Amino acid sequence: MIDKIESYLDELFPNPKCELNYNKDYELLIAVVLSAQTTDKRVNNVTEVLFKKYTTLETLKEANINDISKIIREIGTYRKKAVFVKEIARILHEEYNGIVPNNRKALESMPGVGRKTCNVVLSNIYNVPAIAVDTHVSRVSKRLGLVYKKDDVNVIEKKLMRKIKKENWSKRHHQLVLFGRYKCKAQKPECDTCKLFNICKEKRHKG
Repeated sequence: MIDKIESYLDELFPNPKCELNYNKDYELLIAVVLSAQTTDKRVNNVTEVLFKKYTTLETLKEANINDISKIIREIGTYRKKAVFVKEIARILHEEYNGIVPNNRKALESMPGVGRKTCNVVLSNIYNVPAIAVDTHVSRVSKRLGLVYKKDDVNVIEKKLMRKIKKENWSKRHHQLVLFGRYKCKAQKPECDTCKLFNICKEKRHKG
C-alpha cells in the first residue's frame, strides 16, 4: 500500500518544497512559528511586510512589540506570536551569532518552537531527514490508513518513519502536506479524481 501511495505522490508532486517564503534561515524559523493555526498564504503575506521593515535580527529584536502585532494581526494568536518573534530574534542574535542552530534541543528551547517546527527547520535548512506532522499530514495519514484515527502527532510521526525510507522522509513530508492542502482537503476533498480512493477510509463521493 505504501508503494502505491508514494508512487501517486511522486506523480502529483515530483519536486515538492516548502511553500513558506524566506530568504534567510532565521526567516524560515520565524515563518514556521507563525504558521501555527493559520495558512502558509497568510504567513507569507505578513512576513513579506515584517522582514521588509525589519531586515536584520538586531532590528527585529529591538522592534516595538505593538508594531509586530499590528503587522502579523491577520494570523491567529498574533499577540503571543509577536512575543515569540522578538524573543527568537534576541536569542539567535545574542546566543547563536545570528545562526539558526543545527540542534534539536537548542531549537525546541525557543518560544513557540515545538517538534513539528523543529523538523521543518532542520529538514529545509540542514537537510536532516525528518517528517513534520501538521494537520494535513495527520489527516491524510489517517484517511489512507497509514495510522489509526486515535493516533496523536507523535505516534503518527513514528509510524510514518517506520513505513517510509529514511532518505525519503523530508520529501514525503512535503508531498503529504501538499496532497492534504490541494487534493485531500479537510473540506470538499477531490475524491472523484483521486487514484487512492479505493484505499481511503473516508470514501465520500464515489460508489
